[in-house]
Amino acid sequence: MSPRIAPVAFAALLTLPALAYAQTTNSPSTAPAAPPAATAPSTSAAPSSTSPTLSKDIQAKVEAHIKQLHTQLKITQNEEKDWGEFAGVMRANARDMQSAMQEREQQYPSMNALQNMESYQKLAETHAEHLEKLVSAFQTLYNALPDEQKKVADQVFKARAESHQHASAAARTHTE
Repeated sequence: MSPRIAPVAFAALLTLPALAYAQTTNSPSTAPAAPPAATAPSTSAAPSSTSPTLSKDIQAKVEAHIKQLHTQLKITQNEEKDWGEFAGVMRANARDMQSAMQEREQQYPSMNALQNMESYQKLAETHAEHLEKLVSAFQTLYNALPDEQKKVADQVFKARAESHQHASAAARTHTE
């Protein structure tokens, strides 16, 4: 994999599961993020010392994303248990994807075309498995939210999807 493509592919595969559920920048279609909740984002599902570790840069991005989403969704103390499980899945997914991407990167120079395709398929399958886990954890959290908080979550995710659509369209226009 070329030195320019590998980081882009890694970033895309790493962040998609986590970013699929949050807005990382304020969009004109949503109100600015609320002030931080009275309680700090849960650290109960923080990475363990025995699990593979994320690079400092990626870990910082994941943690910033988790903190931002915690604020945007206005997570209360009563929701911290479900939130902690959701945040833990986001962290685990990021660690797993980084590990999978590093493995692919190490093997890439000796891969033939078929092995390259199989390796990419394995990454896609890993991503799909991560999404299943993330959706399940988010479903538990979302179902526990009061209706007003669900509306906020709906707005956050809709704005994020719209942001991705605009960015994708701009990228297509720029490359054509």
